[in-house]
Amino acid sequence: MSSSQSLGVLLRLAHQHFSSAVDEALGEAGFGDIRPHHANVFTFVPPEGIQMSELTLKAGVRKQSMAQALEELEKLGYIERKPHPSDRRARLIFLTTRGRKIRPLAMAAGQQVEDEWGRLLGDGDLEALRAALQKLLGALQEGDQRA
Repeated sequence: MSSSQSLGVLLRLAHQHFSSAVDEALGEAGFGDIRPHHANVFTFVPPEGIQMSELTLKAGVRKQSMAQALEELEKLGYIERKPHPSDRRARLIFLTTRGRKIRPLAMAAGQQVEDEWGRLLGDGDLEALRAALQKLLGALQEGDQRA
């Protein structure tokens, strides 16, 4: 692999490896209808529910993308929408019993990928990568808040 390869390409390829492993584990557990873009929902829906506008912000995706993912997941029985208790115009998104099974499976599969990467890179390099990415994301977030 060339050292001149774009960081964006490297990050995308690493993410594809990670996502493929999670998708495979979910498929083996009987959740083969989950797609990578659905992670934007499962990752950020708290037990007390969340409005779509807040979910969109947390996931960092466009409203149209989130609306499509929510529609798909509702049809598949992973989420449900209920009226907001204090705002009649708003609706809250909740994971169903079926939907709540996804996060622990995905996290376990993700941990297996991290364990594999730790064996391949060495734990020190993996932690350095994690720290560098956290530092970068924190700086980007701080810059966004100032803008």
